[in-house]
Amino acid sequence: MSMGFSDGDDAAVEQQTLHGRDWPCLRQFGVFLENRVGQLHDLLKHLERDDLRVCALSISDTIDCVIVRIIMSHYERAVELLKLAGFTFFECDIIGVELPDDPQPFYRLCNAMLQAEVNIHYSYPLMLGRGKCHAIALYVDDIDQGLKALHDKGHRVITERDLVDEDEFF
Repeated sequence: MSMGFSDGDDAAVEQQTLHGRDWPCLRQFGVFLENRVGQLHDLLKHLERDDLRVCALSISDTIDCVIVRIIMSHYERAVELLKLAGFTFFECDIIGVELPDDPQPFYRLCNAMLQAEVNIHYSYPLMLGRGKCHAIALYVDDIDQGLKALHDKGHRVITERDLVDEDEFF
């Protein structure tokens, strides 16, 4: 998040978080839950609010536990709420990419990764808003190489700024 400050000369100095709003990756939370009725409801009750939206959600379950992969509109606020609610979670960088306007959009994205020898471990849809672009989240084995491959092939990468832009939502 950017904050303006003034020094003695009243010159504005722009400061940002470590990643900043134009960081070319998104932060994904992996939240551990017991595999029982109501756990997902409890998580979403704590996270989905007027000032915080779920932009992507994927659930992987086993007999004993569930890992909910979730991307939120405001990373810092989501961290705060997850900690306050006592959820066990981890964070990782993930690539958000707009699906190209093409008859084979997934093939084009996969082809870019294949040519760069980047393995896609998993993917799921990103929700950016009605009438806006279609996008997916990609978890890859080499994020820097993946970003370079997408950029070199002309694909548009989704940034944190795209998630917090209020005009992007429903």
